[in-house]
Amino acid sequence: MDLNGKTALVTGAGRGFGWGIARAMAQAGARVCASDIDDTDIARVVAEIEKEEGTAYGRHLDAADIDSFQTVVEELIGRWGRLDILVHCAIYMPLLTFEKTTAKSWKRQLQVSLGGLYNATRTAWEIMKRQGGGHIIGIASGSSLRGYREEVAYCTAKHAQEGFVKALALEAIPYGISINTVGPGKPIKTTRVTWEELAALPAEVKSGWADPTDLGRAFVWLASQPPGRFSGLRFDAGPIVDTLDAEGEDFVFTAEKVTLYPEDFRARQAWMRDYPD
Repeated sequence: MDLNGKTALVTGAGRGFGWGIARAMAQAGARVCASDIDDTDIARVVAEIEKEEGTAYGRHLDAADIDSFQTVVEELIGRWGRLDILVHCAIYMPLLTFEKTTAKSWKRQLQVSLGGLYNATRTAWEIMKRQGGGHIIGIASGSSLRGYREEVAYCTAKHAQEGFVKALALEAIPYGISINTVGPGKPIKTTRVTWEELAALPAEVKSGWADPTDLGRAFVWLASQPPGRFSGLRFDAGPIVDTLDAEGEDFVFTAEKVTLYPEDFRARQAWMRDYPD
C-alpha cells in the first residue's frame, strides 16, 4: 500500500488512535501534517515519524475552531500543494452522567467531535473538488451504534457523524470525494490516557490493547483506494488489518472482511447504489 506523493492531515494525532494513524500514513510514504491541541504531544509524534525517515510537521489545532482549521489547511496547501487525506480523530470525551453534563461541556463535546468533522470537510471540500477527489475519514466506535452510561454527548456526536457521512456521500459522488468512518475494531487505549499515565500502567493492562499504528494500516488501505470507490460507509480497522495479514492488499472484497457490521455496510451500499439521480 503506497501513499507516496499523497498528503494527509490528521487531527488528534498527539496520542492514541490519531498518533497511530499519523505514523502509519507516514510509514506508507504520505507527507503528514500532525495536529493536536497539545504542543508537546505534537512534537513527540513528529519526532517519531522523522526518526523513521518519514515526512511530517506539526501544527497546533483546535478542531472545533473552523478559522484555525482553515489556517492549517491553507498552510499545508502552501507547503505541499495538495490535500489528499483528512482524518478527523480529535475528540473531547469526559465521562459524565447527563445530570453532570453542563451546557458548556455538551457544546464543547459536540463542537470537537461532530463540529470537527464538519470543519475538516468544509475546509477540504473545494480543494478536493479541484484535485478530482480525496478521502475524508471520521472515527467510529461502538458509541456510533449503541448507547453507554456517562457518554450521552459522545454517543450523540458519534451517531450524528454517521448521518453526516451517509448524507454527504451522496453529494460528493460527482467530485470523487470519499467520506467514511472507521472504528478501531479492536480494544485500544483511550485517548484521555496521557503518555505518562500509559508508562505507569501494568504490562498486563497494556497487553490487552491493539497497537494503534498497526490499526492505522486500515486507514492506509482505505486511503489508497480510488476516490469514490467506497463512500458513505462505516469500516473497522481490526477486521481490515486481519484481512491484510491473511490475504494481502489485493484481497477479494466482502463486507465481512472490512467491518464488524456487514449488514449495515451492505444496506448502505444498496442505498447509495439505488438512490435516484
